[in-house]
Amino acid sequence: MRALSWLLFLGPVISVQGSALTTPIAANQKQCFYANVNKVGEKISFYFAVQSGSSFDIDFKVRDPKKIVILDGQRERQGDYVLTANTVGEYAFCFENNMSTLTEQLVDFDIMVESEPRREPLAITQRQRTC
Repeated sequence: MRALSWLLFLGPVISVQGSALTTPIAANQKQCFYANVNKVGEKISFYFAVQSGSSFDIDFKVRDPKKIVILDGQRERQGDYVLTANTVGEYAFCFENNMSTLTEQLVDFDIMVESEPRREPLAITQRQRTC
């Protein structure tokens, strides 16, 4: 009985895939990381922050499985985004340190794909009250 009450307390099950990393991006280099999306409508969260480097900024691009750029930025110090996947497949998250000729950038980042089952709208019923 106690196990059943815990299951009822948890509510809808959410599946999450994610990775949190810190990586150096060398001067004049591009480095990409990938996340797989299994269903249209899944949420993809993407966070990054430049921890060290000349101006603490970096260029980035996010591409969908069709290689279309869906998000990009130049000379950004940090970013925090949530995207909705419109295509199933592999999404690319790329950092480019092309502005620097000598200095590497150290970037913390997190990519998470979250799948939450869609709930049906609750049926609202109206009861007549008797006074």
